[in-house]
Amino acid sequence: MLLRYVALIFCCCSLGCEQKSEETNSAVQKRDDFRPNIILILADDLGYGDIGAFGQKKIKTPELDLLAREGMRLTQHYAGSTVCAPSRASLMTGKHSGNVQIRGNYELGTFLDEEEWGQMPLRPNTMTIATVMRDAGYKTALIGKWGLGGPQSYGTPNKQGFDYFFGYLDQKQAHNHYPTHLWKNELWFPLNNTFLHPHQVLPENVDIHNPRSYTLYKREDFAQKRLTNEALRYIEQHREQAFFLFLSYAIPHAALQVPDEELEQYSHFEETPYIGGYLPHQKPRAARAAMISYMDRDIGKIKAQLQHLGLDKNTLVIFSSDNGPGSEGGADMSFFDSNGPLRGYKRDLYEGGIRVPTIAWWPGYIAANSESEHLSAFWDLLPTFAELAQADLPKKTDGISMVPSFLSKGTQKEHDHLYWEFHNNQGGHKQAIRFNENARKWKAVRHYTWERKLNPTIELYDLSQDIAEATDLAERYPALVAKAERLMNSSRTRSEIDKWNFDYWPETGPQKYDFPP
Repeated sequence: MLLRYVALIFCCCSLGCEQKSEETNSAVQKRDDFRPNIILILADDLGYGDIGAFGQKKIKTPELDLLAREGMRLTQHYAGSTVCAPSRASLMTGKHSGNVQIRGNYELGTFLDEEEWGQMPLRPNTMTIATVMRDAGYKTALIGKWGLGGPQSYGTPNKQGFDYFFGYLDQKQAHNHYPTHLWKNELWFPLNNTFLHPHQVLPENVDIHNPRSYTLYKREDFAQKRLTNEALRYIEQHREQAFFLFLSYAIPHAALQVPDEELEQYSHFEETPYIGGYLPHQKPRAARAAMISYMDRDIGKIKAQLQHLGLDKNTLVIFSSDNGPGSEGGADMSFFDSNGPLRGYKRDLYEGGIRVPTIAWWPGYIAANSESEHLSAFWDLLPTFAELAQADLPKKTDGISMVPSFLSKGTQKEHDHLYWEFHNNQGGHKQAIRFNENARKWKAVRHYTWERKLNPTIELYDLSQDIAEATDLAERYPALVAKAERLMNSSRTRSEIDKWNFDYWPETGPQKYDFPP
């Protein structure tokens, strides 16, 4: 019934607007497939509080703020995990991090061009958002960062349902926003940059306050500009077809890099130069803010293109982030209050590591200036998109369609609980559960460490009163702790990768990585 409602509104709106559109905009094209286009825009390491619509005060994000005013803020939407690859795997497959194949950053190769081997690839014949949308008759494209299968593997986007791919295959390559190349489908696409290793430190004898000391680390061909231009081209080229576009930016993930002219708008920040680890930068605060503002402006270009082509009223745009903010590359999370009122950052399963700023925009269908507290996560996107595409799901997912929440129509099914797990390369495992009971929003977190390998204690927080997870209520509510433990133990399946199981502990002790992805 809900789909018939959507289709009816589409037809009426399209027929009613057709004459006016032809009179006012010659770029508008006729089409007879009234299912919506879907554009999913994903930022990389953007915190819950990093944009104005979610409370940011220092970084300018006018386009995203307008998108939120014209659409819906999802205030309880969660990433698939707290780092890149497993979060994206969850998004793509509709599986949470206790069921999905890829549960951590499993790196292959190095940061060198000649050793670009990517990450653990998705298996052949994996059901992804792209395969479901393609089989439903949509054109499918990924523009941006992938991280679920390197060159010549069976995990490349073209082998996982995307008709077209342009961007980074290896997420290690995305540590550099001025790389020597991107990939176009399965082919190397050269950029006008010489090789720059993304992890370097300023020599000890240089003046850290002299701009010339940083010249060595600059290039000209900004990959993020390439991604946006390619997305604009793709939308124009496919304006007469139903399409699914996954626009996966690498901003604001370190290294902190942006064209110099973008820094001026934040010249008032007091700065402490970042000497390296990731690439050195004289003005790291301005650089991170400018990266986010650059992305914001480009998202405005995407929206303007939809409006110019008359596609805005039959295109659902969702904006989100792959996990919470990270401090790598000199990023100053405290200065920007990047996690807002939340506790924790990237690699945490506290709210700041997994609750992400999310906006849904669909003029005429999603109410302007609306807000949803529906409890949702990345694994809900696949069934949501499938319902809008009128597609059949050949396999079960962990997700629930959010279409009723978006349209404020029908009955929205609810999750009994949401579950996450994270396996840290440095040693240790983590679990988290979100569940509601007695009209209260409960969150449980458990850390397995070298000191507490077996039966670690469970922390319990009432997010209804304590969104910052400051007061552990575990001793006061033992029955809820017992419920959380049952859910944690029953929600996962065993991984084929030993280090992604809770009984795995490396004999050599905790491992240290200088530059984790």
